[in-house]
Amino acid sequence: MSSAPGPAREPPRYLSKAEAEAIEKELLEDYRFGRQQLIEIWGHACAMAVTKAFPLPSLPRKQPTVLVVCGPAQNGAIGLVCARHLRIFDYEPTIFYPKRSPDPLYQDFTTQCEKMDIPFLSYLPTEVQLINDAYNAVVDAVLGAEAEAAEGREPCAAILSTLKLIRIPIVSLDVPSGWDVEAGSSGGISPDVLVSLSAPKQCARRFLGRQHFVAGRFLPYDVQKKFELNPPEYPGTECVVALRAPRQ
Repeated sequence: MSSAPGPAREPPRYLSKAEAEAIEKELLEDYRFGRQQLIEIWGHACAMAVTKAFPLPSLPRKQPTVLVVCGPAQNGAIGLVCARHLRIFDYEPTIFYPKRSPDPLYQDFTTQCEKMDIPFLSYLPTEVQLINDAYNAVVDAVLGAEAEAAEGREPCAAILSTLKLIRIPIVSLDVPSGWDVEAGSSGGISPDVLVSLSAPKQCARRFLGRQHFVAGRFLPYDVQKKFELNPPEYPGTECVVALRAPRQ
């Protein structure tokens, strides 16, 4: 005899830009998380999401390649950490990081990737080259929730123009580059996979891709309660969970 189903779980809350910034501020100032610590947590979670969306057995064993495109601010640093963990997970990441930050912390993340022999490209391949070079996926770590004004400046403008044209899967970190955090896309890129950091942002309601992951397992319970996040259930020891199952 089957047991009666339990009460339906509340759906996760989708955050405004101000709410997302308030959570990050609280983590840094009240809970004394370091910025390096947060970037490391998020970058590792993003790599885990990539392995779930593109598991090694489903990829060509000789070339499980991922191109990680990094912007100059925090989302780019998260991309660098993601690339390092993908290398540890036996993927073959390549990084395009055209505008390197002078921030010593971000420079350290760059050095870590270089020391692990992860290649850095001096140019972004064209959409044709991306297909011919058989990258399995592209990680969009260009802008995220950061200054939308950068979208129209180089090198971001050229990068987004290319990402809009490619047909291989794109994994966007937190907020797809070129999207408004709240309003969503205005003719920007169309990622196949979205990895929401800490909690989904309002723009994620307009995400129509294949899989949506959230990486918020690390958040202290009091933060979850204060901001009424209604986080999804994370099975076992998982740090990333899919909000949307992959379409067949």
